[in-house]
Formats: sequence, C-alpha cells, structure tokens
Amino acid sequence: MKLIRWGSADQEKTGVIINDLWYDTSAFGEDYNEQFFQNDGLNRLESFLKNNEGTLPTISADTRLGSPIARPSKIVCIGLNYADHAKETGAAMPPEPVVFMKSTTALTGPFDNIVIPKNSVKTDWEVELAVVIGKKASYIEEADALDYVAGYVLHNDVSEREFQMERNGTWDKGKGCDTFAPLGPFLATPDEIGEVDNLRLWLTLNGKTMQDGNTSNFIFNVPFVIAYVSQFMTLLPGDVISTGTPAGVGLGFKPPIYLKEGDVVELGIDGLGTSKQYVKSYVKD
Repeated sequence: MKLIRWGSADQEKTGVIINDLWYDTSAFGEDYNEQFFQNDGLNRLESFLKNNEGTLPTISADTRLGSPIARPSKIVCIGLNYADHAKETGAAMPPEPVVFMKSTTALTGPFDNIVIPKNSVKTDWEVELAVVIGKKASYIEEADALDYVAGYVLHNDVSEREFQMERNGTWDKGKGCDTFAPLGPFLATPDEIGEVDNLRLWLTLNGKTMQDGNTSNFIFNVPFVIAYVSQFMTLLPGDVISTGTPAGVGLGFKPPIYLKEGDVVELGIDGLGTSKQYVKSYVKD
C-alpha cells in the first residue's frame, strides 16, 4: 500500500494511492499515527480497502499533501552513513552509527516551502531514505529488525550547518528548525519496495543534479541501524529513522553552496516518488 495524508496543514485527512489514483480513506476513521500502527492499522486498512473497493471518493492530484504520517513521538537520524558523504565533510568514517534527533515540529509536507531560519546563513539539503517503525522495538536483534518496519518514505533532512557545527553542543540545533523535515509524498509498505539496500536516491537544486547515490553504499544498512538505535531508546509505532545522505550536500562543495530565497529543491528515491520544495526566507508573523 501507499499511504498519503492530504488537505490543509494541521487538518490533513487520510488516503491511499492505488494505480496512481488518490483515494480518500477518511471514512476509515483513524489518522496514520502511533495508535494506528500499534493496533495493526495496516492490515485493518487493507481490509477496509477491499470492503470498499469501487466506492471510495477520489482526491484531485493537485490537492496539497501533508506528511504521510501524523507527527511521531520522535525522528531519529543517522549521520555520516555514506562513506562519500563522510569524506566530503572532512569527517572520519564512524566506527558506529552517529545518532541525533530531529524535532518533530520540523515535519512538513513534501511540497511545502523550506523556510530559511532567522539568522541562518548555511541552510543545506540532504536526500534520505526514512524508515517508519510499525511496532514497539526495544533491544531487538538485527536479524529481526525488518519485522518492525511499517514502511519507507522519502525525506529531505534539511540542515543549518552553522547551527549544527559552529554553535557548540549537539547537532540537533541545526536539524530541528521549522520546515526542516519534508516527508513524503507517500509511505510505501515494504512489499512495494523490494530490496531496500539497493535504491537510487537523488536531489537537484534549481534543476542541477547535486546528489546521485544508492543505498547499496550504506556504511550501516537498514536492519543494523534499526537494531542499533533500539539498544539506546524504545522505538514506538510511527517513529521515523532517517538513514543518512550520500555525497553532494552544499557543505561538501568548494566553496560551499547554501540555500537562498527562490531556490527550488527536488528529490526522489526509487519506488518512493519525488518531492519539491521552494525556498523562502524567514519572515516574522
């Protein structure tokens, strides 16, 4: 299945994509949130779709899409998980996954604007494969890790490099700004994807290719990352793990390239669709 959430920001309804058509599933009566995934929501939704085949309302393809999942309890990110990205940033190859958190208030839809934060001069892009957890996971084994996956989704891990690397403390302050987590366009269940460790992912800036990588180049693959993170925190249904970015981020260019008002970022992953964000400067409400 491919799950979407659609409509005005903070008022999204649920839907699915079937044969490239968008269908309204709001009659199912649940959002795609922690309770949904925890209570076998994917199987119940599949039954709902079968029972209502041919009767579900369609949704116009020009309707705004929100994040395909409701705000999760946490967004966990893995840093420096591609050797080429570690090299371009001047970082050593990590002996264990680098783990940091991204604020859930950064979550936005796949076609919503990226807003450059107040006082930012180094806002950057990162195309990433994100994993959505389907059931509570704590101290799990790598061999069992994929059993805990509800699906996969495209993520732009937008980052402010000065906040992240030059303002002392953890990376988190450069990762959690508003609009810094465009997610979607849809969540794809594992059966839609196939081999998750062999997916092309790419990103363009104003039509120019900046990133073009493949998840086959992970330092730490998806099962390892899920199991690893579960050793340090309990993962709840609906939680997101973003698995890192390949080379081609703005920080890695000489001189660096950072986002500015009017830029257009487009990105995609095999089987997970594409997203597009226009870049706007912060304006006080």
